Amino acid sequence: MKVRQILWIGSAVISLLVTGLYWYVFVEGAPQLDASSIVQSKDLSFKVETFNSIAMGTSRKYGVILPPNYEKHPQQRYPVIFLLHGGHDNERAFYDKYGLTLILDQLYRTGQLPPVILISPDGNDNRGSSPIWDSQYFDGPNGKVGTLIGSELPQIIKSRYRTMNDPKFWAIGGVSSGGWGAYNIGLRHFNNFHTFFSHSGYFTDNSGDANSPNHFIQQFSTAQLQIIRAYLDAGLSDTDLLASTQQFHQTLNRLNVANEFHAFPGGHGVTGADFGWNYFHKHLVDSLKYVGRQFNQSDM
Repeated sequence: MKVRQILWIGSAVISLLVTGLYWYVFVEGAPQLDASSIVQSKDLSFKVETFNSIAMGTSRKYGVILPPNYEKHPQQRYPVIFLLHGGHDNERAFYDKYGLTLILDQLYRTGQLPPVILISPDGNDNRGSSPIWDSQYFDGPNGKVGTLIGSELPQIIKSRYRTMNDPKFWAIGGVSSGGWGAYNIGLRHFNNFHTFFSHSGYFTDNSGDANSPNHFIQQFSTAQLQIIRAYLDAGLSDTDLLASTQQFHQTLNRLNVANEFHAFPGGHGVTGADFGWNYFHKHLVDSLKYVGRQFNQSDM
């Protein structure tokens, strides 16, 4: 084989590898290589809805999962949970990747979570979704995502569905940067949310103290701190995220905020029973059980 042919074949192989890598990362978002088969509940359905956002100046999407037999109980009102996705994701992530309806179905059957209205917003800012950046879960140069999720969307949800409107029956949580976003936005909109949870998130943001929950929560009043209920977990392999979560856990303890913290095997990744989609699927059960305890302990 001539040298020119060898070089051409080598160039073609490299081109294919680069194209495949680009597709895998930038188009598919580095999907889990060994994800368990995504099984959904037969009794719960997921639907994407839209609304016109004044905060973002455009139409926005959110996913919704209504409680079982929602239409058969027209007088009943329900607690609400917001779930925020991580980087390079959207409103479908919890349904498509983590088998959320099956998790809900299991928790409903065991009474570990009362029936809820589950909302999964598209949390991307005006730059859109990309593996190069995470959404800015705050009001900043790339859009008012904080106002969108913390103030505007709760009002939309209250107007469209039969919600329990006391903030003790509203929770907000997320995975990865969505975990940070849940605390950053939720604590800033304390009139709407009292229960918070994060999976392998972080609590000090590069944008500064204004968007770092580990900093600004220390400015809360004692009365506010006594109301907060917080769940935290992080993967042992997510060294930096684990350190940030542990630091925030210590801050909450010092402030006498009721919280639950776990360090679990695994973390971010694209393969392994305790990594990536598998990690979040497994431990969403833990956070939603925690939320269920908070709702069940309140006077519903």
